[in-house]
Amino acid sequence: MAETMISSFDGTKLYLNRETEAGNRAIAVIVHGLCEHQGRYDYMAKCLHESGIGTYRFDHRGHGRSEGEDTYYGDFNEMLDDVNVVVDMAIANHPDLPVFLIGHSMGGFAVSLYGVKYPDKRLRGIVTSGALTHDFANLITGVPAGQDPHGKLPNELGGGVCSVAEVVDWYGKDPNNRKTFTFGLCYAIVEGLNWFSPKKQDFKYPVLMLHGEKDGLVSVRDTYEFFASASSADRQMKIYGNLFHEIFNEYCRDEVIGNVIGWIINRI
Repeated sequence: MAETMISSFDGTKLYLNRETEAGNRAIAVIVHGLCEHQGRYDYMAKCLHESGIGTYRFDHRGHGRSEGEDTYYGDFNEMLDDVNVVVDMAIANHPDLPVFLIGHSMGGFAVSLYGVKYPDKRLRGIVTSGALTHDFANLITGVPAGQDPHGKLPNELGGGVCSVAEVVDWYGKDPNNRKTFTFGLCYAIVEGLNWFSPKKQDFKYPVLMLHGEKDGLVSVRDTYEFFASASSADRQMKIYGNLFHEIFNEYCRDEVIGNVIGWIINRI
């Protein structure tokens, strides 16, 4: 394991957790969601490592151990360009290995928009989980306009993240999870969704779209709509009955993570 701080495109220092070894057959860059941090993907990373897939995980700016105003974005492109710095690093460090991108929730928003903004990267494929690509659930678009972008909203997501009680309990206790998020983050995401809406057909990477049927935070309709709009010749969608938002932490997480690993291995 190599934990370090890296400079993003504008000099902001991002916390990076790189776990790779000589025998890896692929690399996955994992992008976390709103108010959480890369450490919540320890189990998923462990499963990937056991299958020979090295990982790069980083904390979004203003999240976890990264620099930046807490949960604040002035522009959605900051999120995409942070992802790009890590993707470029993974590609440069592993020129002979296929590189994949995995994003959950707000991370799913990031990797989906990334696929349109950066269409020509040497990426073998993108995996989305509970991705915010339209916001049918009004999690973000329902936030009132005209507020101070630096003002804070309480993080009330915890009860809806998962059907597993232990996961919900620790979500509230985790010291690296943020208890609030800014209006500015919401406004940046709305700007990104408006930008993405007419461009979804320009998404052409191989893609696996995953969603929990009972996700109350990001509607499963987001994934249905994105799947119907994308132009990827290689695209698959899997909806998990009875699962909530964090499908990588649900009671059948091994099945879900196994589906991701199988999809990756089939594209190496």
